[in-house]
Order: sequence, then C-alpha cells, then structure tokens
Amino acid sequence: MGFLSTISENIQQFLSFTGFANATSGHIIMIAIGLLFVYLGIAKKWEPMLLVPIGFGMLIGNIPFMPGFQIGIYEDGSVLSYLYLGVVKGFYPPLIFLGIGAMTDFSALISNPKLVLIGAAAQFGIFGAYIAATLLGFTPAEAGAIGIIGGADGPTAIFLSSKLAPDLMGAIAVSAYSYMALVPVIQQPIMKLLTTDKERRIKMKPARTCTQTEKIIFPIVGLLLTTFLVPSGLPLLGMLFFGNLLKESGVTRRLANTAANSLMDIVTILLGLTVGASTQATTFLTSKSILIFGLGAASFVIATTTGVLFVKFWNLFLKEGNKINPLIGNAGVSAVPDAARVSQEVGLHYDKTNYLLMHAMAPNVAGVIGSAVAAGMLLGFLG
Repeated sequence: MGFLSTISENIQQFLSFTGFANATSGHIIMIAIGLLFVYLGIAKKWEPMLLVPIGFGMLIGNIPFMPGFQIGIYEDGSVLSYLYLGVVKGFYPPLIFLGIGAMTDFSALISNPKLVLIGAAAQFGIFGAYIAATLLGFTPAEAGAIGIIGGADGPTAIFLSSKLAPDLMGAIAVSAYSYMALVPVIQQPIMKLLTTDKERRIKMKPARTCTQTEKIIFPIVGLLLTTFLVPSGLPLLGMLFFGNLLKESGVTRRLANTAANSLMDIVTILLGLTVGASTQATTFLTSKSILIFGLGAASFVIATTTGVLFVKFWNLFLKEGNKINPLIGNAGVSAVPDAARVSQEVGLHYDKTNYLLMHAMAPNVAGVIGSAVAAGMLLGFLG
C-alpha cells in the first residue's frame, strides 16, 4: 500500500507541474495571439522576419509552468532571461541599427536633402502620443517610451523603453513591431483619404546621381550633426552611421556584409523571440498593455497624417513642375523600406508610370534618423 501511495503522489505531483494544470485564460489568449502572428507572417507574408519570431516567442513565453524551475523569461538564472538581457540592457537595438546602416542607401536623401523635412514632420506622431499618454495618467517617462511607437521603429522603441519604462517594455515592443508589420493596412486608407486624384498623379523630377565622395562624407557629417545636438542618441545614431560608412567606404565590404546579413539575422532572431516571450500572460495582460496598443495605433495614424498633410501644405509654395507627390508623406515613419513601398504601390495604382519608390526612400531613411533623434531628445528630457 505504501508503494502504491508513493506512486500516486508522484503522479499527482507530475500532473501538477504540467502546463494543463497551470494554464489560465490569459495563457490561452496570448497563445492564440501568437498563433495569429505566425499565421499572418507565413500565410499573408506580413513582415515574416518580425511576426514569425515574435509569434513563436509568444508561444514559448506562454507555455504554463510551475514557478521555480528557472525556465521562464522573468526567472533569474533561466536561459531565456539571459537572452532577454539584450532587450533589458538595450544592446540588441544598436546592433540592429548597425545592420540597418550597412543595408541602407542614403543616396535619395543626399540628392534631395530638403525631403528630410517630411521625415521630421512624421515625428509629430511621437509627441502626439506622448501628450495623449500623459493625459491618460502615465508618468512622463512612461509616456515618452509609449510615444516612440509612432516612429514605427521597433529597435528604437525597445531602446527607449529599456531606459524609461522597463516594466512596459514588452507591451511597447510588441505594439511597435505589430504596427510596423501593419504598415500597408494602416497607411493606405489614410493616404487615399487625405489626397486628391490629381495629387496622387504628381510626377516628381528624377533625383540626381550622388558621387561616392558624398556617400562617404554623409555618415560622418550625419553623426557629428545629430549627436552633437542629441548626445543621448549616440548608441543608435553612432551604430547607424558606422554601418553606413562600412557600406559606402568601399574598403570594408566584408564587415558591411557581415553587419547587414549574418549579424542582422542573428540579432533579429534573438530580439524577436525574446520580445515575443516577454508577453508572458501573468505580467503582460494588464489594462496598461491595452492602453499602450491603442496609443500606439493613434501615434501611427498621427505620424502618417502629419507626413501627408505636411507635403500638401508645402506644395502650396512650390511651382508647377516642382511639386512633391503627397503620397510619399507616409514614408516619413522609419519602417524601412515598407513605408516607401506603400508610397510606390499606391502611386502605381493611379498611374502605372509613376514610380515613387526612390523619392519615398528619402523621407523614409530620414525617418530612421528622426526617430533616433527623437528618442535621444526624450531620453535627455526624461531620463
């Protein structure tokens, strides 16, 4: 009888450790959301490089377990907690910016530098969301971290939230990456609503060809100008411009290829998986998380709207033949190159010969710089 009793107790103990015994409705909800992310990434091809790792990370992070086995992302000493340090300490985002710099061609911006103003205009989404979050009761630091979602820049959102609001980092990161993946869905209706048929058909003059010397000088001058203005943005801006110099110098091609490919892929995997795993239901499903998603959507809408309206306003002062197609106003957010592709797709829908991609890339890459500068400003004010 003692033997059978021991076996029975062991079985009961084993069952109490299973996910079935520890599951809550919150775990089921987050697993369903994770499956939706994976589905959208694979079946709909919506930013699969982001949604598949994040979605699968949500599955990993929401497998129910009994605390104490050092397996959860929030348990000290677990493997996931060590991988998550790259998010918590903020060293994954600068590595992502290194890869972005090594992949990005700034020629469109160099050849038509005035388009940087569109990228600046789109940053109003950040400060609009900051004001709204403050009015809803978030602290200034939390509001600053939430507002950066409007820049449509996941690494910047993670970097800033790790400094200003680490408790909200999971919700902010998932919100930022979700809206980055939904760029075509969110932006196209706004662009069509705010523009006329005539405006959508505006053809812009071809950009001039940049010299190699200009491309080499740009990251050096860009670094000095932006970081002297906002030193707190140095981790992101420094790595962005360094990666670009590796690309354009012509003598560090191997380093540029490593930064743009192997390193970028590794960090993207680790970042996406751990951000997804950080949505553990017991800490993620709160009223604040829901508010953050709503504010993130609002900031994204504001950023797109201000970018398009700014171009329309600017056109009032430009002569015929020099006007800017307002469809590139959406590209002021830093979702590179997806926002620029949306400009191209909408433009081609109304005129099959109107190619806006290269023009849209100028405010798009300006948006990358602008969001990093905005993050540095917020960190300087609120950190």
